[in-house]
Amino acid sequence: MATDLHGPVNESVRHAAGQSAGAAPGAAVRVGGLVRSFDGRAVVDDLHLTVRPGEFVALLGRSGCGKSTLLRVLAGLDREIEGEVLVPRRKAVAFQAPRLMPWKRVWRNVVLGLPGRPDRGTAVRALDEVGLGHRADAWPKTLSGGEAQRASLARALVREPDLLLLDEPFGALDALTRIRAQQLVAEVWQRRGCAVLLVTHDVEEALLLADRALVMAGGRIAYETEVALPRPRDSSDPRFAALRARLLDRLGVAGAPVPPPEQPQSPAPARAHAGADENGTDTP
Repeated sequence: MATDLHGPVNESVRHAAGQSAGAAPGAAVRVGGLVRSFDGRAVVDDLHLTVRPGEFVALLGRSGCGKSTLLRVLAGLDREIEGEVLVPRRKAVAFQAPRLMPWKRVWRNVVLGLPGRPDRGTAVRALDEVGLGHRADAWPKTLSGGEAQRASLARALVREPDLLLLDEPFGALDALTRIRAQQLVAEVWQRRGCAVLLVTHDVEEALLLADRALVMAGGRIAYETEVALPRPRDSSDPRFAALRARLLDRLGVAGAPVPPPEQPQSPAPARAHAGADENGTDTP
């Protein structure tokens, strides 16, 4: 896995970055001492992060805590940083807004920016993977919100990423479409085996999808927990509810209750037959 290095390069890191697969042993992403400031205010402040190859990590946090800034740094879209960031060279991003070019057909949007002259078949294969192959020749304005988001995901997948960065990709979808999109991302991740970093405000979404959930606060990773639950996840599982309550508490949502385990119901009393009074005595 080839790597990109963002930020200052010292001798030890230059040596690591020269390695193709072992640049960050056991890690798809390695961030050390990352600082990103705007007008003298550090939005990301001495942040450290490691993501293992093939790991699905969800990043939670209040608005303005620096989640999307971190994602932009990992994507290589923001290099005005201090510290060191080691990421795979093959990476892709899907944002909340699909950002499709309205003057290009869907398939041309999918291969936009790829080197060389990628053909329609390359785009269709990626679109088929997200269930949108039949819309390859459509114009973006004719797509539903869910279809546009799937086209955006296909555009990311066609790059064969070792790291897939998702910046609240389901935030603008209705509830049912959101559930289907979550299921699609889980299926694609399990097929592809790439590392995924999902930025989200939705605690339940994080627990349904991720191997590990992080909470960002004060420009740093303030809390993390493994999500050691079997897949597919069941939100009615008491362990799921306990993790949800713990994360909500870390996010400052007070009074998030942990529902008690379900108790077996006692059998209902036998119903009196017609013609019996409340004591079960036959009435005339």
